[in-house]
Amino acid sequence: MNAPTPAPWGYRLRRGWDRLSIYLPIVLMGLLALGSYWLLRATPETDMPLSERPPQHEPDYFMRGFAVRSFAPDGSLRSDVRGAEARHYPDTDSTEIDQARIRTQPPGSTLTTARADRVTSNADQTEYVLRGNAVVVREAAGANRPRLEFNGEHLRVLTGERRVTSEQPVVLLRGRDQIRANTLDFREATGVALLQGRVQATLQARP
Repeated sequence: MNAPTPAPWGYRLRRGWDRLSIYLPIVLMGLLALGSYWLLRATPETDMPLSERPPQHEPDYFMRGFAVRSFAPDGSLRSDVRGAEARHYPDTDSTEIDQARIRTQPPGSTLTTARADRVTSNADQTEYVLRGNAVVVREAAGANRPRLEFNGEHLRVLTGERRVTSEQPVVLLRGRDQIRANTLDFREATGVALLQGRVQATLQARP
C-alpha cells in the first residue's frame, strides 16, 4: 500500500492560516482587554469635579496701583481706598491690600484715616485688619474730642461698632498725651479705651 502523499507546503500553510484566522478575533479581543486593564491601572486618578474640590485660598482677581472712591447721595466723599495691589479671595470673600491708604467719613462721623503694609477686609467692609506699620487716626472733633492716633503692628477696625482693638502692643496718642499698652479696646461711642498689660503713660500738663 502506498503511503499518502503529504500535502504541499503552501497548502498546509494556507490551512494553518485559515485555522488561525478563526481564533484571531478572540486573541485580539483578549489582548485588547489586557491592554485596557494595564492602561487603567497605570493611569493616575483624575481630579475631583470642580464642585467637589475643597475651596482653595487663591485670588480670583487682583488690581494694581488702584484707587476706589465711594460717595454719599449728596456727592460728598464717603471713602477713598488706595493701594499698590489688591487681591480678592473667593473662599473667604475677603480682600487683601498691599500698602493700603484708607480715608473714610460716614455721615455724622469724624474723618478717619488708616494705613498699613497690608490690610485685609471682609465682604461687607465692616472689618479691617491692619498688619505691619499700622496707623489709624481719628481727627479731632471739637475741644472735647481731641485727635486720636493708634500705632502698632496689628490693629483691627470694626467700622459698624466704631471700634479699634489690638492683641499686640500699641501706642495711643491723644492730643499731646502718649500711652503705651500690651492690648487695646477703644470704642468711639463711649470714648473709652481699655488698655491692659504693661501700661505706660506720658501726660502733658493742662494749661
